[in-house]
Amino acid sequence: MSVIDLPVSQDLPETVPVRVPERSFRSDLRAVKIVWQRELLRFFRDKPRIITALLQPMLYLFVLGTGMSSLFGGARGNLKVFLFPGVMTMAILFTSFFSAGSLVWDREFGFMREMLVAPVRRGAILLGKCLGGATAGALQGLIVLGVGGLAGIRYSVSLVLTLVGELLVVAFAITALGLLVAVRIRRIQSFMALGQMLLMPLFFLSGALFPVSGLPEWLAILTRIDPLAYAVDPLRRAVLANVDGGLAAVAPGITWFGWTVPVLLELAIVVCVAVAALVTASAMFRRD
Repeated sequence: MSVIDLPVSQDLPETVPVRVPERSFRSDLRAVKIVWQRELLRFFRDKPRIITALLQPMLYLFVLGTGMSSLFGGARGNLKVFLFPGVMTMAILFTSFFSAGSLVWDREFGFMREMLVAPVRRGAILLGKCLGGATAGALQGLIVLGVGGLAGIRYSVSLVLTLVGELLVVAFAITALGLLVAVRIRRIQSFMALGQMLLMPLFFLSGALFPVSGLPEWLAILTRIDPLAYAVDPLRRAVLANVDGGLAAVAPGITWFGWTVPVLLELAIVVCVAVAALVTASAMFRRD
């Protein structure tokens, strides 16, 4: 029995080259945009999350605010105006922080591996998630702003523009803090539990529900080292500047040794905290 040798084509290469695109600033921007869009799609499709995130602020504003206003007699309604900036912060706080939990969710269920093989910097992925969470949180804050007229808020163009800008800064900072926490956590249940443990002290020490002036020394110190206090105070000062009465005197702002901290410096502190948190999270994420 003879063996027939078939000719082997010499034209076929032994290997097929695969071209991987190089990392570039343009590809990083595209990654930021895609991740941002994905976070917004996830947010808008989760209708129960949107509703529940708004329910608690509305209870504070209309139930607690109306009930506690009865203690002030003729000042009924003023307490709701005072609580309004804190309520906007609350709406942003939980939405933005827990939006950062998508990083843990993606890692736990394997989707993060698909993102990490893309030829983009890991910092671009975190920036996209931060922008997505900030946008979602700011939208929640805008919804609360829209019902502010029922709480006695007097709208003006300058007030709305000021509040929108401050809401974006606050939402970005809170999301960056959430990413700093999420970058080292492997289970979504652990992130949710740790988030609750961190957010409640930050919120209650921020002065969202009480004036930061005239506090006991120990509480005044805790308030002034709380970064969220420098997010709430600019919102409150903008709101109270547009209402009549003595509420502005009740909340003159955060002071350092008797010196009132300017609004621009407060916002600069919030921005610095956000940038530091995001840079640190990116460095930790690259080593992960």
